[in-house]
Amino acid sequence: MLSENIKNMRKEKGMSQEELAEKVNVVRQTVSKWEQNLSVPDSEMLIKIAGVFEVSVSSLLGETVEIIDTKSELAEISQKLENLNAMMAERNSRSRRITLRLVSVSLIIIALFIISVSVYTLIFMISPARDVAIIGGADGPTSIFIASTPFDWITPLLMIVVPAALIVISVFLFKKSKQ
Repeated sequence: MLSENIKNMRKEKGMSQEELAEKVNVVRQTVSKWEQNLSVPDSEMLIKIAGVFEVSVSSLLGETVEIIDTKSELAEISQKLENLNAMMAERNSRSRRITLRLVSVSLIIIALFIISVSVYTLIFMISPARDVAIIGGADGPTSIFIASTPFDWITPLLMIVVPAALIVISVFLFKKSKQ
């Protein structure tokens, strides 16, 4: 068992017999004899060998240590990482879709608010009391058109363009959130 453990642990660490011999200060042939079960290391040497392999002396002396198939272990770890990446990608995609939907709904609410304010404002823009003033003169009352602001032509345009743009953007974002 000791001979198999030394051989398996050395191979697991990727060491040659010569490398192990250098680390424990013996010749390569001594390591070869240990692995062929032709000789046995003394107690001090067992402690050195266990230190090189980073195991306890009892595990070095214990049952046969099997070589771990690192390729299958790496494939298993790789598969687990791939599954985690897929789960994280799905979570990020879901989060992105929710954010886009919230933004699109917010834009529609803003558009509806602008439309309601615009309709209210438009009612007062059309009011004759605002645009026409009656001024009395020497020859009697005269009707004169008075513009209240220089941007009166922009207000109706903004009442249509801004909400329409917000609705178009929100529809685009909502469709994009379904992808």
